[in-house]
Amino acid sequence: MEQYVIKGGNPLVGEVEIGGAKNAALAILAAAIMTDEMVYIENLPDVRDINVLLEAIREIGASVERVSPTEVKITGSTIANISVEYEYIKKIRASYYLLGALLGKYKTAEVPLPGGCNIGSRPIDQHLKGFRALGASVDILHGAVVAKAEKLTGKHIFLDMVSVGATINIMMAAAMADGNTTIENAAREPHVVDVANFLNSMGANIKGAGTDVIRIKGVEKLHGTSYSIIPDQIEAGTFMCAAAATMGDIMVKNVIPKHLEATTAKLEEIGCEVEEFDDAVRVVASKRLKRTHVKTMPYPGYPTDMQPQFTVALTLAEGTSIVTESIFENRFKYADELSRMGANIKVESNTAIIDGVQKLTGARVSAPDLRAGAALVIAGLAADGLTIVDDIVYIQRGYERFEEKLRNLGAEIEKVSSEKEIQKFQLRVG
Repeated sequence: MEQYVIKGGNPLVGEVEIGGAKNAALAILAAAIMTDEMVYIENLPDVRDINVLLEAIREIGASVERVSPTEVKITGSTIANISVEYEYIKKIRASYYLLGALLGKYKTAEVPLPGGCNIGSRPIDQHLKGFRALGASVDILHGAVVAKAEKLTGKHIFLDMVSVGATINIMMAAAMADGNTTIENAAREPHVVDVANFLNSMGANIKGAGTDVIRIKGVEKLHGTSYSIIPDQIEAGTFMCAAAATMGDIMVKNVIPKHLEATTAKLEEIGCEVEEFDDAVRVVASKRLKRTHVKTMPYPGYPTDMQPQFTVALTLAEGTSIVTESIFENRFKYADELSRMGANIKVESNTAIIDGVQKLTGARVSAPDLRAGAALVIAGLAADGLTIVDDIVYIQRGYERFEEKLRNLGAEIEKVSSEKEIQKFQLRVG
């Protein structure tokens, strides 16, 4: 099993280039099979989740040509199978996007129930409610969602809760339905907008993405397109929090600053200087951080995917901070790991109370999920001494060349796979 070994204590300084948005890319790759013509996608993140989904798409018969680590050509005309293999799906949650794509195009789909990070219950009832409203029969048989329709007909759909996955899945299925569909209480995240823009570039007629009401006029068929995925706001936010926690100075490049507003506001609140440019943000932490309160909310609120990284910065802030998690109930599983590093953090239900400490110390910790794993790496970079992060397979699901990008900022971090390599690293860094 691979691990990260980190010698902390250096401020991170320099520039980092952000890759394409993983959450947008997963939905866009699924949507790419909805036309029989060739689709070219660039600014794809080269991470494990993307590779798994491309393998699943290839397995159902689509032609997948990886032009480079960040570019792919997909042609859906050769799809022979609307049943997706469990082997791929158990690894990533976003596999459920193949439901909306296959149902929209073929009016039938069979996709196993999804896997992914264990950060709490993420029911897909809103997805299924949307498919049924469009006229599909939906059953769960032998661990798979089986959806079928004679035809799909546009409908007025009100989501009981804001769900990014359901918004995107219903949008895909409705893109080729008869008539008009309205999704109310829709998610407003940047990657919802990116998927809508992608579908529109294929000939779909979707308006209102980015607001809480999305209107879709069904079209008969979609055509090929070339499309570049938006930058990853969560990867960008992770490096912004790394600058804060290590008292660093990082220029985060290839971003859309508007997508980062919630993270920027909170970093400024705790005493960081944040400078915005057209496609970059610079974060400087020159003095001890201050306490604050933060509550995760659907976009444009503070993102749940940025909660663990920001919490690490708060463990080093002066005073008592409170973090409330309103999206996923298991999101604080990393708190015990941070305590091993000297953090003073107490979790009660969906709230973490953090008394800031002067410093963290290195320890052996384990990544419980993707974003918590990245947060523990940040903690290791800020801590005195040596930190070993186990289970980095979670981190590799969503961060491209993570250790390489951190090393370019002055971090002492290495990916290792044995105790011997850990010892060699220790000898080298002293």
